[in-house]
Amino acid sequence: MPAKKALHLCLLLSLLAGALLACSLVPGVSYSGTPVTASSNTGGSPDAPPLDTWTQARAGVAIRYEHWKSAGNNEDTVTIIRFDPHSIHLSIGYRPDKPLNLSSWVKQTGAMASVNGGYFDEHNQATGLVISNGNVAGTSYSGYGGMLAVDAQGAISLRSLRDQPYDPNSEQLLQATQSTPMLIINGKRTNFSADAASKRRTVVAKDKQGRLLFIISPSQAFSLDELADLLIDHATASDLNLQTALNLDGGSSTGLYLNAGSQKVTIDPITPLPIVISIK
Repeated sequence: MPAKKALHLCLLLSLLAGALLACSLVPGVSYSGTPVTASSNTGGSPDAPPLDTWTQARAGVAIRYEHWKSAGNNEDTVTIIRFDPHSIHLSIGYRPDKPLNLSSWVKQTGAMASVNGGYFDEHNQATGLVISNGNVAGTSYSGYGGMLAVDAQGAISLRSLRDQPYDPNSEQLLQATQSTPMLIINGKRTNFSADAASKRRTVVAKDKQGRLLFIISPSQAFSLDELADLLIDHATASDLNLQTALNLDGGSSTGLYLNAGSQKVTIDPITPLPIVISIK
């Protein structure tokens, strides 16, 4: 084969391989539920989920979709799941030795809902404290970050570790995962230093009624600063009424699974997860 033709063939094969690799990194996002007819509320697509409306999936579980657009014109349709904390059991799964994809975590735990947890390093070790069914691993963040936790009485809390440091001598926690930064404290946006990269995002929050929310942005749309601004904007413009919000590990870790009543949502993470939040 002439050298010129061989070069062209190599370039073509390289481009094809790159395209296939890029496709393999695109996360799957799927949802199904109450049939939706085309309207201005869904952008005119009969397959799109209804926007700005809470749908009761089952007792104590509601789901909502909102289309968010930042001041920098970045936009995404976010998924919001809200739980009555008295109607659920929350646990933290931690397997640094053998991370699992989200579907395997769900199969193992039998969870109704599962979300990625806090940050981990290149060895899949949590960068902060993790407590899984009473087993403690890692070291608590000090003076920054936040923690989602369940105490010995089954009460679910979400707090700033700067304002309420973790004290192993006085606290009996059964479950916990830590992350950073806090995005909202006492209904107000926090100030933090972060790069301007747009990534997939996962947020855990509590509203002023004490309900637990998970907010997922599945596209590489928002920086952390944009996300914090949008949380405040939509907390006041809609009925989210957020009191506290913590950023969880996003990017390739962002993942969500829900199977409740007629509502089914799957947002696939790109990487296996050593830390997950499971809800039954």
